[in-house]
Amino acid sequence: MGTRTTISVLFLMLIALHSPIHANPIKTIVVIVMENRSFDHMLGWMKRINPEVNGVDGSEANPLSTTDPNSKRFFFKNESHYVDPDPGHSFQAIREQIFGSDNTSADPPPMNGFAQQAFSMDNTTNMSQDVMNGFNPDMVAVYKTLVSEFAVCDRWFASVPSSTQPNRLYVHSGTSAGATSNIPALLAKGYPQRTIFESVDDAGISFGIYYQNIPATLFYRNLRKLKYITKFHLYDTFKSHAKQGKLPGYTVVEQRYFDVKIAPANDDHPSHDVFQGQMFVKEVYETLRASPQWNDTLLIITYDEHGGFYDHVATPVHGVPSPDGIVGPEPFLFRFDRLGVRVPTIMVSPWIEKGTERHKLLISHYIICHALNLSALLSNNHMSKGI
Repeated sequence: MGTRTTISVLFLMLIALHSPIHANPIKTIVVIVMENRSFDHMLGWMKRINPEVNGVDGSEANPLSTTDPNSKRFFFKNESHYVDPDPGHSFQAIREQIFGSDNTSADPPPMNGFAQQAFSMDNTTNMSQDVMNGFNPDMVAVYKTLVSEFAVCDRWFASVPSSTQPNRLYVHSGTSAGATSNIPALLAKGYPQRTIFESVDDAGISFGIYYQNIPATLFYRNLRKLKYITKFHLYDTFKSHAKQGKLPGYTVVEQRYFDVKIAPANDDHPSHDVFQGQMFVKEVYETLRASPQWNDTLLIITYDEHGGFYDHVATPVHGVPSPDGIVGPEPFLFRFDRLGVRVPTIMVSPWIEKGTERHKLLISHYIICHALNLSALLSNNHMSKGI
């Protein structure tokens, strides 16, 4: 399912959910987009908790050199903790991670170049070990509990095989408008595409963006219009709005993307400590759980891209439609016809049956499962007791 389809499904779902004749209990969708971690790195070892999750068992490996049959191999471990420096996640780095070389013809791709690409950045093999490592579930205890009690999506892929901002642009608009890298001048200018924010606003559905140090959603040029200024709120307002039952229908909660004197970053982007990210997600969840809107809420926790960390599931490289026909810039001239690496996604709602996993449908790009998939997640007859 392509991003433009995904965004359209979400928009139509929001319209339906706010219809007085619609029986679906979800009235508020809350979205968190964390940073730069793959599914296997964060959630792969959750397979021990739920064998239905398409995770890891330790047999997965990458060679240090994809062209040397006798190369040293790095097996995937469960010993990750603090990662520094930041692994490679540029367009060309990800191409090597997915295909093992510059040749992108393999279908499915071998996903065998992660250790090799990391070694090209750090010849001590320390980074190669970092990218071939995941978290023991007890080290990400908030996710361990949410995965056990709610739903995990294990066929959710980044929008673009590239870095942060192209993927973040896809999240709320279904396109990066041709971006395949983080270009400060273009981000400062703002990207021109229409977003879901304008669509829901035009449909009479409220939206709100709650931020901590900067709202990355302002990289959408249209959100800089004066009429949207009241849609942006500091993070503490999220907590007060939730307590008062005043959260908008489409709510985005942004993290601290960089350290400040009074508080460290909590977005999970290396070298930021995932402990801070766990505390952030926990606080958002508990805030929603205590809100009078809890019984009407779906919380989606996902990631923009994989950040250079290994994932064993082959990324889709065919049947991916371009959202708008735009071709990316030189030298790659990318046609947006394949996806990025799989990323963690957890869905939380009192209407999701405990321990649900979704992998029957491919979920590409971001925001929400296919309408049929979501219907399978949400059941009026099964209310999870939560945590």
